[in-house]
Amino acid sequence: MMTEDLLKDCGEEELIRQICAGQTELFCTLIAPYQRTAYVIAYSVVNNAADAEEVVQEAFLNALKGLPNFRAESKFSTWLIQITLNEARARVRDNRAHLYHSLNESSKSEDGDFVPRDLADWREIPSEVLARKELREKIEQALLNLRPIFREVLVLRDVEHFSVAETAEVLGISKDMVKTRLLRARLKMREALAPGYDGSWTSATERIRSTSAFL
Repeated sequence: MMTEDLLKDCGEEELIRQICAGQTELFCTLIAPYQRTAYVIAYSVVNNAADAEEVVQEAFLNALKGLPNFRAESKFSTWLIQITLNEARARVRDNRAHLYHSLNESSKSEDGDFVPRDLADWREIPSEVLARKELREKIEQALLNLRPIFREVLVLRDVEHFSVAETAEVLGISKDMVKTRLLRARLKMREALAPGYDGSWTSATERIRSTSAFL
């Protein structure tokens, strides 16, 4: 049976009951709808694809171990993303020195000379491709320049479309604080993106959502 069909037929509550009763193979079905969201949240914190994948794997393992303690006082998705966020934050604390590096970082060649990372693969690129690449890098850099407390809110609300209540629960803050941080995050993103990009925050917001695959 397909994952979507099994979820529709059983529902999350029944799947959780069966998993807790020993059918742990059903856990993959339970978490399948939230894998992308978990990865996006993890990446927004650790800023590294490999670390984000490891964070998600560890978070899902922790969720499986902790599933018997899940009391459905909140949505399963909210609980799962909260675990992922906590794991990502822990990874940053434990591995901070290895996380943030310059996009312009160079690599050293065997003869001791420093060669720009992209130089060896350089080829003529159409201007429209360059424009898309520039926009994507501009958005990524703007996101990474946000303080974590603003970046987390922005990703949860504007990229993953969590409700204010769900975002507050995941982050452990009040709904008013979510709104305040989101406003400040949007203003900072607008300030970073508006020059040279039509000066439109609405347009920039859509670009963030449409390019969220890079996370």
